[in-house]
Amino acid sequence: MSKRDYYEVLGVSKTATDDELKSSYRRLAKKYHPDVNNEADAEEKFKEVTEAYNVLTDKQKRAAYDRFGHAGMSGAGANPFEGFSGVGGFSDIFEQFFGGMSGAGQQQRRVQKGADLKTTLVLTFEEAVFGVEKEVVVSRFDTCGRCKGNRSEPGTETAKCDTCRGTGEIRRTQNSIFGQFVNVTSCDRCRGEGRVIVTPCKECRGDGRVRVSKPLMVKIPAGIDANRQIRITGEGEAGPRGAMPGNLYVSIVVKEHPVFQRKENDILLELPLNLWQAALGDRVEVPTVDGPMELDIKPGSQNGDTIKLREKGVPFLQGSGRGDQLVNLHVVVPRKLNDEQRRLLQELAKTMPREQIGKTTADKDHEDKGFFSRIKDVLGSN
Repeated sequence: MSKRDYYEVLGVSKTATDDELKSSYRRLAKKYHPDVNNEADAEEKFKEVTEAYNVLTDKQKRAAYDRFGHAGMSGAGANPFEGFSGVGGFSDIFEQFFGGMSGAGQQQRRVQKGADLKTTLVLTFEEAVFGVEKEVVVSRFDTCGRCKGNRSEPGTETAKCDTCRGTGEIRRTQNSIFGQFVNVTSCDRCRGEGRVIVTPCKECRGDGRVRVSKPLMVKIPAGIDANRQIRITGEGEAGPRGAMPGNLYVSIVVKEHPVFQRKENDILLELPLNLWQAALGDRVEVPTVDGPMELDIKPGSQNGDTIKLREKGVPFLQGSGRGDQLVNLHVVVPRKLNDEQRRLLQELAKTMPREQIGKTTADKDHEDKGFFSRIKDVLGSN
């Protein structure tokens, strides 16, 4: 089987500096180290990246490799693991780059936090606008109150693991063409702790955690929108063997409002008007999230016109202030008329010219002035 190009193995260019080589090796070695990666080919990949790194960081070996390729590595002194052979093997290499992580499996278990949890909170439109504090009930694993998470029955002692002799590690020495390596794995019996439970806690049965349903008060900030998440640090499941807990993520769902719609920080409202309100103007009451307020409709308002109510929208999540409420006017043409309404409209129609394509704004403004006078006469308005 032919070897891959060393530069390709490390994912760097042929002009890579020592710092670039080191950075790439640190990333790949940590990924493929057999103590932290259980994939079948992890050990071979670790050997491959280590071999590439040691050749390319040695000036003489790199020069020979650049000139002759892998054939230049077959001479005496070309062992890519030179300096790493002997007891320690993979762990020695790993320690040089990652600060003494011999027994990485054990350390990985110590820092493994509890699982993150997710829940959903449904808000009304107004609750999302102004913020609210609401209760959620979370089912999760919590630290056992009887044993405080140490898994032993109170008053009893743990014993040193006789499989790993209290080290938490099982070290297996292997010989290969590259030299002697020590593969360090976490002890299966004590799970890397070095001690075993003699008398398990009666409450949690030696797990250190119990399942509970816990109510939590969640503070919802004003201005939050749907599809947002709130992270509550440390309110996930308790970590195994005393590790730190995970986080709780609360997904926000906002109910639809019967009249309001939201567009970023603005609130949209469709306001229906009849023909007479639009033509003659009116004063109407409109709803806002702060309560009803009076709104003046100007004479001659058109379908699709928008009236802006400043600072009546949604508060900004970041910073201060609020958006606006945008009132969109919707002129409703009546579908059915009684006899009197029909007669009045027919009389009005006789006094009004038909709309024509191509009229200028000045022409329309002149006609509009006459229109309002005539419509007031027909309707008997003062």
